[in-house]
Amino acid sequence: MKVSWCFRLAVVLALSGPIDGLASPLCAQTDPEWLASRMASWYRATRRTAPGAWGVAIADQSGHLLWSTNPDRPLMPASTVKLLTTGFARTVLGGTARRATRVIGEGSLDSLTGEWIGSWALELNGDPSLERAEGSGPMLSDLALELTNRGIRKLTGPLHVQSSDGPADAAYPAAWSTRHQGRIFAPPVGPLTVHENVVWVTVQPASKYGKRAQVIETAPEGIASMVTVTATTRSGRRSRLALQPRREGGWVVTGTIGTRAGARRLTAVAPDPRLVLAAVWKTVLERAGIEWNPSAYVGPPPTGGPQILAEVTSAPFDSLASEINRRSLNLGAELLLQWAGGRDQGPALLTDHVRTVTGVSDGVYLVDGSGLSYQDRVTPQAFVSYLARFPDTPAGRNFPQLLPANGMGTLRRLNTGFPGEGVVRAKTGTLASVSTVVGYLGRPEGTLLVALMYNGPRPHTARQAQWKLFRALGANGVVIPADSVSEEAEQLGGDQTAVPAWIADSLAPPDTAGIH
Repeated sequence: MKVSWCFRLAVVLALSGPIDGLASPLCAQTDPEWLASRMASWYRATRRTAPGAWGVAIADQSGHLLWSTNPDRPLMPASTVKLLTTGFARTVLGGTARRATRVIGEGSLDSLTGEWIGSWALELNGDPSLERAEGSGPMLSDLALELTNRGIRKLTGPLHVQSSDGPADAAYPAAWSTRHQGRIFAPPVGPLTVHENVVWVTVQPASKYGKRAQVIETAPEGIASMVTVTATTRSGRRSRLALQPRREGGWVVTGTIGTRAGARRLTAVAPDPRLVLAAVWKTVLERAGIEWNPSAYVGPPPTGGPQILAEVTSAPFDSLASEINRRSLNLGAELLLQWAGGRDQGPALLTDHVRTVTGVSDGVYLVDGSGLSYQDRVTPQAFVSYLARFPDTPAGRNFPQLLPANGMGTLRRLNTGFPGEGVVRAKTGTLASVSTVVGYLGRPEGTLLVALMYNGPRPHTARQAQWKLFRALGANGVVIPADSVSEEAEQLGGDQTAVPAWIADSLAPPDTAGIH
């Protein structure tokens, strides 16, 4: 039997003792007059300081609107789309699914020489955590060690990269603006993802004036050969450095760095992740003691079918989704959407999922999974309906816990004014003309569902007003409780699970109504 939020909240409050000033019965609706007076005053002031298109919806835990303005206005949601993407992908995949990266081989092992006789390939499936810092995701070096544990000491053949669900590539989503493509927050997206398809280069000044700066660290490991340095050391503390792509591949560190300057980390997008993958793979094979001859394999055709020679997997879906929402990682959200909905139908399936859960058909139109597109539209009403209804679906257990808490990630500025961490569970969205905050706010009389959406010329001012409202409503808040039920982890690896029938059967053409 599903335990209601209200019951869990009652337990939390009973254990914590009485709350001064609690006038309403437990889990009753927030007093409409109390809320209306605060919202009206806040909105009047906010409209003056942040003019533009506003849509606001405040609802109780059931989704009943307590206060709103323009709740049916379709607005650009920006990264609050990630909240919806998380729910859709969790519905399709489950909270315990893992993404696999493999070495696939066809052939046999020569036990005397340790040579793999036959073909082999790397299978990448879009794990957003692959080849990040040690301990935060699976590493290609782990694959190499698994090969050695099988007795493999030599591989022959060029690096072939494949994916279980189509070409092993990475490209910019068509819905992303060209002004964003290639920036750090918008790298290429696809199964071929290594180190989030960005590179880091850390440099420090040389010991003497006029000498070239020194590279002291690169990430991912193995790309040092792809980096050249023309930056020179100058006197003082100031530095002007840049990491620029080379036409032939790789990067060059340009500019100057002061003799008394500290180390500087430079970051750049990997426009061709395949080159990065090749460099990393070569390095990890060498360290594992595996000889790699990239010449074409010459010999008898391999016997037997493909087999997994080595495999590493990501953390469970819920762990990936929590981090993606906390960091607002655009690449990660798009990879979740591709994992759950495929490369072509993902946005349409996501749109249909939201409409099905909320019962709202007008004003919901999504073309990507991250919210980076200026074409996305969602109404405040749709957001609060989703917040109310999705946790009651089979896939929705603990859904608020997948969103950042106050003081964490993109909610780090909400680190004061609340009784504790977890009073707020919400997702922000920010673009040049967008400031949105959507999520849950725990109060003694029941959880509030909040959608604050602004499209206009003063997003920074709007965000400050949104924070002010959350602090005012959550000053005597309570931590949003979580279920304690866990599930056995399921490894989906690179396999594409079937789309649920209720999604496939109800798929309709995208609704473009209200787009402007």
